[in-house]
Amino acid sequence: MPIASAPLRLAAATAGLLLMATASTTASAAPAPPARSYTPHATRAADPAAWTAPLSTQGRYIVDARGDRFRLKAANWDGAQGSWTGSGSVLDPANHHAGQDSHGIPLGLDRVPLDQLLADFHELGVNTIRLPFSDEMIHATAPVPDDAVTANPRLRGRTPLQVYDAVVDALSGSGFAVILNNHTVTSRWCCGVDGNERWNSGQSTERWADDWVFMARRYASVPRVVGADLYNEVRRDVLDDPNWGLGDDHDWYAAARLAADRILTEGDPRLLIVIEGINWTGVPVDGLPHGRPMLTPVRTLSHTLVDAHKLVYSAHFYGYTGPHHSGATGLGETHDPRYQDLTPAELIAAMDDEAFFVEESGRHYTAPVWVSEFGIGSGETNAAARAWFGHVTDYFADHDADFAYWPLVGFEGHDDWALLRYDGAGHRSGILDPADWRATAWQHLMSAPSTSGPVPAVPVWRMLSTDHGDAVESLLVRATGDWDSGAYKAACPDGLRLVGLSHTSGRGLCTDSGASGLRASGTGQTVVTDERHVPEGGDWASGYTKFQCPSGSFLIGYSERGERVSAALCAPGRVALSGSGRTVWFDRSDNRPADGAGGDFAQGSYKGQCAVDEYAAGIAFTTRVGSRPGPAALLCRTLP
Repeated sequence: MPIASAPLRLAAATAGLLLMATASTTASAAPAPPARSYTPHATRAADPAAWTAPLSTQGRYIVDARGDRFRLKAANWDGAQGSWTGSGSVLDPANHHAGQDSHGIPLGLDRVPLDQLLADFHELGVNTIRLPFSDEMIHATAPVPDDAVTANPRLRGRTPLQVYDAVVDALSGSGFAVILNNHTVTSRWCCGVDGNERWNSGQSTERWADDWVFMARRYASVPRVVGADLYNEVRRDVLDDPNWGLGDDHDWYAAARLAADRILTEGDPRLLIVIEGINWTGVPVDGLPHGRPMLTPVRTLSHTLVDAHKLVYSAHFYGYTGPHHSGATGLGETHDPRYQDLTPAELIAAMDDEAFFVEESGRHYTAPVWVSEFGIGSGETNAAARAWFGHVTDYFADHDADFAYWPLVGFEGHDDWALLRYDGAGHRSGILDPADWRATAWQHLMSAPSTSGPVPAVPVWRMLSTDHGDAVESLLVRATGDWDSGAYKAACPDGLRLVGLSHTSGRGLCTDSGASGLRASGTGQTVVTDERHVPEGGDWASGYTKFQCPSGSFLIGYSERGERVSAALCAPGRVALSGSGRTVWFDRSDNRPADGAGGDFAQGSYKGQCAVDEYAAGIAFTTRVGSRPGPAALLCRTLP
């Protein structure tokens, strides 16, 4: 999110670490929410036939329950994440971002009736609201002051969470898709060194995940709550960087995987899971490593959820920042270019490299990319910044991208970034006014041609990683209990089959290509730990130990103890499975289809993979002294 003093806040992180911000919540983890009955809010609604919840993914696109494209044309209605800047009295509006005291609830409820706000949002043309909140807001027990809801007196006496409830219900009832966004831990404006750098700043990862389960359950009955945006702008704190896959307390990949799993299995299985990349690492000083990784780590380590059609990745782009520029001016500013300094071709290349490569089809990381924040001020006079806004909105329009502008609502005379600004009497100004220079670019973005209607099904590819523990992404397999105690276990999401393995590193590749829903109904499965299913005369890997599925079954998982193969996990097919077979060796080099379907799912390791018209029916390995005991060959058979 942008703020006027963003450069100063980033500069504090820079150099050093000159500022130590320690803020923590003291409330206990959220209890199970009381049952909430959803009552649609009476206001002008969007066409109810326009889309049907819940939302899922199909390749690079988000689709509704009918399989039709649903493009996120969104805006951020902020305020519930907090607005206090961290210094001075919290009671003084001057100490809040842009002089706007949100009182921990969405902005504007003090000056505009909720029905009118929703009508104005419809006039903008947006169909989705990203609705930030803080963990602190969840636990706050004091009611908001009456003057925070002057224009909405029915909300008097409610806690911030109860006001948030009313807003969520009203948005859903008015036809908007709602994506919940855990923006901060504390109710303090972000995003620098402010105690909100990571999901577990000042709290445990477990408490953070508990809060997410609480929120998912709380809104499970609200039809158009469609997504959980896990955390905002994960970044360096004073002393350390976040990482992607190291397995420690700062591992954003692992934390997001944990929260996503708990949301889908304990909270609300309908929700899209939105995972933003890493926003900043390093100290922004010329000559020292620093930059904005965004989604680049996804190339080699992507997320696999229990529902293979619920993952959305996200990224933020602001003109005053850059691939290696913090956004600072003066202290903390480096000589790296900002996005607004790049030519249109350079800007596209940077955004593709940092985010939009994820939309490439047929890869283990393929998913929709949502630019969940971008924006600029109506009072901006810098020619380069204005040009950037035109270039970036042109790209979003031409690329048919999902997007969310920051911010949606602001106070007149305070925040000129807002799409809509309201004075104390509720009079509106902003991007709908002809005099707003941003209007042309906004109208082009909103009206440009876009893919619509039914989205054809495309093959799904997902990777399995046992780097730091189990990767059992099948709910059917989980229901059977621990099938190889003490080993690291991996299983494909239901509906997918295992088609690839790495010789080292414990990686696997799953797909439904060529045969969706291959598994028979029920939880039947076979754990193979010996050669009893290798038929006489059927030695397909002479001299190697072979874990082969029973006749009519196919591989869905595997387990390892250290590097050594421990077991193969097989499921029965819903149709007769036999087919001719071949041995795919990969202990000395890669052995994969020429088209590279699925992408490099185990960078730096030898990999073997069946073809798209095959299924895997066995794993071979050796325990010979001097040899690596990981998977060495796959038995691949032709699909029926």
